[in-house]
Amino acid sequence: MVGGGDAITQRTLSGAETGAMLSGVFLVRFALGPLSYSAGTPGGLFAPILVLGSQSGLLFGNICAQWFPAVAADPTTLAIVGMAAFFTAVVRAPVTGIILVIEMTASFTLLLPMLSACFAAMLIPNLLGNAPIYDSLRERTLNEAR
Repeated sequence: MVGGGDAITQRTLSGAETGAMLSGVFLVRFALGPLSYSAGTPGGLFAPILVLGSQSGLLFGNICAQWFPAVAADPTTLAIVGMAAFFTAVVRAPVTGIILVIEMTASFTLLLPMLSACFAAMLIPNLLGNAPIYDSLRERTLNEAR
């Protein structure tokens, strides 16, 4: 539950997580991540973002597989796409997110779904006026320095 989350991401992508456990870990990490970030504690952003992205993609994939079993994609595939999309939504670097996820998972065949998901993940926060995480960090650091 704590730490960067590499082991959690590996378990998620292997499909070893149960639905209840996946939902519980997602909710706890989703709540504790911003809390830790706002407290100013040192830590990375990449691994926690990728964990939440893979878990949200897998949750979405599991829901789609239950509701639309004939047309739903493999939930693990959606976990990989979710990693790139969540990274893009938070950092606003779609090319970096796609390359990072392709390098981690060797899923070159998912380039088109990742591009589509990352486009939506860029569009929605921009329309809502949310700043990328590194812009927020820069502003916070500048305000603390004054």
